[in-house]
Amino acid sequence: MRRVSIFGATGSIGQNTIDLLRRAPEAYDVVALSGGRNIAQLAQDARTLRAEVAVTAFPERLDELRAALTGSDVQAAAGPDALIEAASRPADWVMSAIVGAAGLQPGLAALGQGATLALANKESLVCAGPLVLETARKGGGRILPVDSEHSAVFQALIGEELASVERVIITASGGAFRDWPLEKLPEATLAQASRHPNWDMGQRITIDSASMFNKALELIETKEFFQVPPEMIEVIVHPESLIHALVGFNDGALMAHVGPPDMRHAIGFALHWPERRKLPVERLDLASVARLSFREPEDARYPALRLGRAVMRRGGLSGAVFNGAKERALDGFLAGRIGFVDMAGIVEDVLNRFEADPGLLDGDMTLENVMQTDHLAREWADTAMQERAG
Repeated sequence: MRRVSIFGATGSIGQNTIDLLRRAPEAYDVVALSGGRNIAQLAQDARTLRAEVAVTAFPERLDELRAALTGSDVQAAAGPDALIEAASRPADWVMSAIVGAAGLQPGLAALGQGATLALANKESLVCAGPLVLETARKGGGRILPVDSEHSAVFQALIGEELASVERVIITASGGAFRDWPLEKLPEATLAQASRHPNWDMGQRITIDSASMFNKALELIETKEFFQVPPEMIEVIVHPESLIHALVGFNDGALMAHVGPPDMRHAIGFALHWPERRKLPVERLDLASVARLSFREPEDARYPALRLGRAVMRRGGLSGAVFNGAKERALDGFLAGRIGFVDMAGIVEDVLNRFEADPGLLDGDMTLENVMQTDHLAREWADTAMQERAG
């Protein structure tokens, strides 16, 4: 029986992971589940899966979680330290699906005790790629990608030599505003940005898809995970979301991963790796699909891609700056403080401010430096939003 933990259990990735676990309960011993404010869902899943511990990220919700778990054998805990403690418990396989930089430390803790980390948290490699990879090496852990794009690249590279790869192409749906006139984007509302045309995801990642900040993060993640140079990584808009990534080789061949827009494929591949097992996902009828279309992403529509490429080239702690500023800009949009198109401007302002003092970006890649850089980037993003507000 495999010992498994799920961090970010109440989000869309976590719920899809739980769906797969429930289909074979005899195969898994659940160690820890974590969530945010959805205490009822967290407690229900912890009871059903007989987890050892359930952790909410918010200490003020601990009493509510304890009450919801009354009569069960599940321990209740709360806060960042409790998350790290839970991630440090021995487990064979850990899903890292906490959104944002908050997922970094639990992921490091899991890798440090030798677990296989199924990584759905883009921000870990964006903020601290070298640190994450070195932690896995030292602790004997392994990282398996769960983003659909990186899972697709991983699968396309099985049995191949990285030296034979010429290009890595990750696809993007284009998000909610892919067909909007550019002049209408400043009018985009929160409700409109929160509706994805293809995928069923949480609100924050759906908005990141509309702005293409998610794809900018994935560019950086691709560079870090697969250790390929930035100039080899491409983005193409693919509205059907059926091809998740392609790998081009030195003989001119392209290897594409094709499948329905269902995250259970990438999750299941990571859960069962190195085996490939049957999954409850739709089987494509290619005749009914009929057409697969592609287009270049427009720079004016998706400035986040330009910023992401600049971060890939700059390296150092610039990924932590980019992500911290992006998260605060998204908070500002969610709160109605700034408009949709202002998010990229805020992130660029913060990156430029850091670039004016290069020493801030060239510090050692330690957890302390990453967290300090993240904190400062968020402060400066708040300042930039205040300045824009007048």
